[in-house]
Amino acid sequence: MIPTDPGWQPTPEAAAAAVAYVASLFSGLGDAVEDVRPKFYDRVTLIDAGEYTTQITCPRCDGDIGLPWLGELVREVGQSFDHLDVTVPCCCAVVTLDSLRYEEPIGFARFEVSAMNPTRANYELDAEELARVADLLGHPVAQVLAHY
Repeated sequence: MIPTDPGWQPTPEAAAAAVAYVASLFSGLGDAVEDVRPKFYDRVTLIDAGEYTTQITCPRCDGDIGLPWLGELVREVGQSFDHLDVTVPCCCAVVTLDSLRYEEPIGFARFEVSAMNPTRANYELDAEELARVADLLGHPVAQVLAHY
């Protein structure tokens, strides 16, 4: 889970409360999670979906941008950014990375709550659970599902 504002970070206490809550969601009979932890980043960082990221579309021209373009960008500047403005190859418009349309959501954030290898039947958090994480953090959140 990441804040909807890429630059926002919670207090350490709020992060700890959110982590405890998320871990509790996987503590039922047969449910487990390998690791739940908060991650604070100094700069806005790409929170990707791994193999779930298959297509990127431009919000200006609806052109297909393609994964190689994002891969080249990450190789060039790394996974952390001073700003999210980029020039897209399809129409040369300047847009923000978080405004691009990704087939499966990815995000950009200075904070995340990461749950590694959850095993409950519905490993995605539902709307009510996400709302509770947002309440604990003090900011709206989005969910990024990843498979590596």
